[in-house]
Amino acid sequence: MSESQEVTLLLSALTRGDDGAASKLIPVVYDELRRLAGGYMRRERVDHTLQATALVHEAYLKLVEQRSVNWQSRAHFFGVAAQLMRRILIDHARGHSRKKRGGEQKKVALDEAFVFSEQQADELLAVDESLDRLAKIDPRQSRVVELRFFGGLSVEESAEVLGVSPKTVKRDWSVAKAWLYADLKERYGIDAATMGERQSTV
Repeated sequence: MSESQEVTLLLSALTRGDDGAASKLIPVVYDELRRLAGGYMRRERVDHTLQATALVHEAYLKLVEQRSVNWQSRAHFFGVAAQLMRRILIDHARGHSRKKRGGEQKKVALDEAFVFSEQQADELLAVDESLDRLAKIDPRQSRVVELRFFGGLSVEESAEVLGVSPKTVKRDWSVAKAWLYADLKERYGIDAATMGERQSTV
């Protein structure tokens, strides 16, 4: 049985209420979730208060609680994981932006760990808000950005999640980037080219 088939079967069992499926699923999907989390973390600074491991665990707990979801495939699972990781990071950025400047930051040891500076938190929130506006115009383009920028998925992986061709993902990616650059510049005065290393893939 392939890994993809195993994940699909375990997700189906989880949907049917098989609690044992959750413990069997985590070792199968953990490395891929770590890769997704690492994609997020590489776009930020090296002293972030949220560890990649913590992001994986928080996202996994939320994933297995999705009992109403009719899991269709491995790609569907990781597509939802990308959404959840985006929401977790946005919640952390909002929490950081509410803190007073100069508040204490707890440092962590992992290489993927980092701290949101005020500027980074504001930029991440601006991207999130622009992405929400794009979703009202073209939901698929917004989803492509979420999967690729926030989720770190490849063109081919994104195409599998969305059920479209890689060519369509590339086209949506190109158009969505241009729209987001313009929206960030107009609404926030943010030049996407100055947003740091994490923006290099957008």
